[in-house]
This record gives sequence, structure tokens and C-alpha cells, in this order.
Amino acid sequence: MSSSVLPVQGTMFHSPPVQAEAVVRVVAGQSAAPVLELSGIGKRFQGIVALRDVGFAVCPGEVMALLGENGAGKSTLVKILTGIHQPDEGTIALDGKPVSFATPQAAMQAGITAVHQETVMFEELTVAENICIGRQPLCGIPPRIDWRRIEAEAEQLFARLEVDLPVRARVKDLSVAQRHFVEIARALSQRAQVVIMDEPTAALSQREIRELYRIIGQLRAAGTAVIFISHKFDEIFAVADRYTVLRDGRFIAAGALADITESQLVALMVGREVGQVFPRHLEQSNDRQASMPEANDAILEVENFCHPTEFHDVSFSLRRGEIIGFYGLVGAGRSELMQALFGLSPAAHGKVRIDGRTISIQSPAQAIAHGIAYVPEDRQHQGVLLSLPIFQNITLPILSGIGFFLRRHRRREIAIARRLSEQLELKAAHFHQHVAQLSGGNQQKVVLAKWLATNPRVIILDEPTKGIDIGSKAAVHRFISDLVEQGLSVILVSSELPEVMGMADRIIVMHQGTVQRVFDRDEATPELLVAAASGSGHQHEDQDQDQDKTGAVPCH
Repeated sequence: MSSSVLPVQGTMFHSPPVQAEAVVRVVAGQSAAPVLELSGIGKRFQGIVALRDVGFAVCPGEVMALLGENGAGKSTLVKILTGIHQPDEGTIALDGKPVSFATPQAAMQAGITAVHQETVMFEELTVAENICIGRQPLCGIPPRIDWRRIEAEAEQLFARLEVDLPVRARVKDLSVAQRHFVEIARALSQRAQVVIMDEPTAALSQREIRELYRIIGQLRAAGTAVIFISHKFDEIFAVADRYTVLRDGRFIAAGALADITESQLVALMVGREVGQVFPRHLEQSNDRQASMPEANDAILEVENFCHPTEFHDVSFSLRRGEIIGFYGLVGAGRSELMQALFGLSPAAHGKVRIDGRTISIQSPAQAIAHGIAYVPEDRQHQGVLLSLPIFQNITLPILSGIGFFLRRHRRREIAIARRLSEQLELKAAHFHQHVAQLSGGNQQKVVLAKWLATNPRVIILDEPTKGIDIGSKAAVHRFISDLVEQGLSVILVSSELPEVMGMADRIIVMHQGTVQRVFDRDEATPELLVAAASGSGHQHEDQDQDQDKTGAVPCH
């Protein structure tokens, strides 16, 4: 098994992969015929080529990693396999027989189903009802839905998966991981031959990821083929047998993961070697180190910030031209803290100062007026309006300064969108393209551009590279570094150790709503960060030191 290796401060940082003991490898050189085979697949949208001459094959009981940057064509290919789009050219064969899927239901009936990063289910219905939706069994005269059979079959599926999930629970009350398990159970109920997993671990904890790995092992043991899409290389090497790489809508390469390294995969995906993963510090000179901002150069100070249920007694300061990283496990309270600082949680209280002046932030409008911007973790529901074009999303927070509906204002909107899009290397057909049509990485760039259009002094980035490819990550990191060099201050919330260690000047670790430890970049190690995030470490010692520095006292 391989682990992700990324350079940090001139050393090699090994991101610890989640162990996948339950995953049993397919025997090398197996002679099983492919269950799914694609050949010469092509797709165009309004003259734009999304896929051209794409082909691959996946065998029963095999996990194939489908790799590529955002915009490489992975999402289009998944939509073709699940009947949402039909290919303009090429063939799809299932068990050696040509097939075509006019609807998603036709694909499911043929045995192809997908588990998406953003689950699509009926939230007001129960778990059992979602599993059998569209094919409810009937009984009696006159015919009526057999609810007892529906629930019994759902319980049998979860028993097979060894997952404890109440079948009468409503989907709206489930966690992200539990929703994924419902989709997997639905796939099993349809006797799926091919299960596509599209970024299934993006919002899961480490324990939930291990549980998902175990279920993948069960699927392959049962002879189900799995197409696994992920931007995390430790996951790819942990669960997959083979890889297929797409780039710019074209097939690039395929082979066994045992015969390739991570750096070689990256080069195939992006068409070049990504040598500078974190330009913020890899290019930092001794002069830059000497000119780091002093503690008394604080632009934002937070003191005794509390929330009745999410966090308490949080104190920190952010200097001009500094990146502070916030690290912690799921449920540590990081996102809730950032939302409160942006005025999204009126129940929060404590002292917030900008340039030494105490301010009150009770709404996002007040935060923006004080020069604070917030890029949320959930880009699709909180970051952008998917049904609007790119340029209107980017200028949404500054409409009052641009005006409405006049042609010259429209030209100004386009000019602003073009400038920020070029800086962020946004890939789109045109600025009138709807954001829903963009890849995940390009949607995230639209969110970043939208808030940078406000010319903030402090920008809060909550998981800014979640679910985007390594090339897009590098572009985002370069842009963050450029902004900091220009004097912008950044709060970076990240669950990825390489990212927070590679980009942040200081790292604040939270655990169960409190600040556990504060690390300077030079003293932070993966072991210390993980230990602090799990609740161990020198909590009380560091809290005493922090209170000596800030004068903070526990809030009431």
C-alpha cells in the first residue's frame, strides 16, 4: 500500500492513509471478462467537446480508479453511464452485449448505479422507502404497497453490510456517511453489477472512511465492479486495483496501480509534474521570513468567543499578511466558529476587534462592511447560485456598487469576472455559462472570485480545496500566496494535514469546541497535530500561555 507523499518545508510529509484491512485485492492477471466496457465514447455540448474517444473496461470484483483533474470529463462520463446523458458516439457493452440507457432508471435496471458526493434522495421519506423508491412491492386485493416487506428487505440489506441503521428513520435526520450507506444498500437491492463511487469520502470522518472501505471489500468479494473516483491518492492506492486517467476529455492511460507511483499519476493527470504543491513556503526566502508580521501587527483579534452549543472561550489574533490554519476532527467546531465570525450565528458572543477597534458582527452584511469575507465549505448550497451564470455569481456581493440592468454595468460585471477568472485559472466556455455546468474545482474558483470581488482585508477559507483535483489545488494555493503577499490576511480551515502544514504560518488545533493547542509552523508535526486534535497533548499548559499573551479569561 502506498501513502501520499508531499513536500513540506524541504522534507517529505507522509499523509497517513486510512488502513483498509477488509479490502481484498483482485488476483493479478485474472482472466475474467469485463462486466463493463466502453469504446470510443464522445460527447459534445453546444459545440464544446466534453469527451472524445474515451474507452476503458472494468471486471467483476475489481475496483478501478477513474482519475483526472476537474474538467477532465469524469462527471460527463458518469452521467453517460447512469443514463443522464447519451453519448454522441461510441459504444457501451455490459456483459459483452451493447447497451444504451435512455433514462437513469434504464441504467439502474441494467445494473449500473452511482453513489455521489452530494447524495440525491427524498429527505422526507424513510430509509426503507428511499431504498425501494420507484419499485415498491405490492400485496393484497386491491393491490397496495407492502410496507412490511419493504422494511424487512431493508433490514436484511443493512445486516448484510453489517451497518446498524434504523430503516424507519427519515433521510433528513441522517449523517452524510449514513446517506452513503443507504445509497449502497439501494444499489445492492437492485443487484447492481457496477457501482460508481464519486468522491464518496469527501465529507466523512476517518472512522466512517474505514467503514466505507470495509463495505467496498464486501462489494468486490460479491463480484461487484466498483468505479472509484477520488482526488485523494492515499484512498486510491488503498482500495483500487487499476487506474484510468482522463485529461481534457480524452483517454490518457490505464494500468495497474502496483506499477505506477503517485508522482507519475499526477503527471498523467495534469500533463506536467506539479513540483510546487505549496508555493507559499517552498518559494519563501530568508528575507520573507525576516519580514514576517509581528504580534502587535494584528488586524483581527478574537477574545473569549463563545456559542451556547458549538464552541467556547476561543481567543486568537490574525496579523496582516498572515495565514492562520485551523485544524481539527469532524465536530471540533471550526466551521461553526467561522460562520459566527461572519455573522451567521447571532447566538455567538465575545469580543471581536479590527485594527484594535471593537466591532459588532450580527449579519454577513456587517462582516463584509468590516472587510471580512467567508468562503463556505458547502459550495453548491452556500457558495454559489447554480442556476445563474458565472459573471453574475462573481459580482453578486458587490451589486450595490455596480448597479442593475444597464448595459455599461453589465460590461463592468464581465470585466470584473474576467479579471478574477484569469487570476484563478477558471476553465469555462464563456462567462454566461451557468455555474451548474462547471466542474467542482471550477465552481470553487467561482466562489473564491465572488468574495475576492469585495476586496476583503480578511478572508476565511473553509476547506477551500475540498473535492478538487491536484492541479486546481495548486492554482488555489498559488492564488492564496499571491493575495497574502499583497497584504491580505487568511484564515484557512482544512482537514488535510499537508495543506494546513504547507500553507499556514501558525496552526490552531480545535477539539470539541475549544482551542487545544497553537503551533508555530516550524514546530508543527503530523503526530503533534493529530494528538492535539484527538484531545491529548499539553492543553492546559498552552491555554495558560495563551491567556498570559492575550489577557483572555473564561467566558460566562
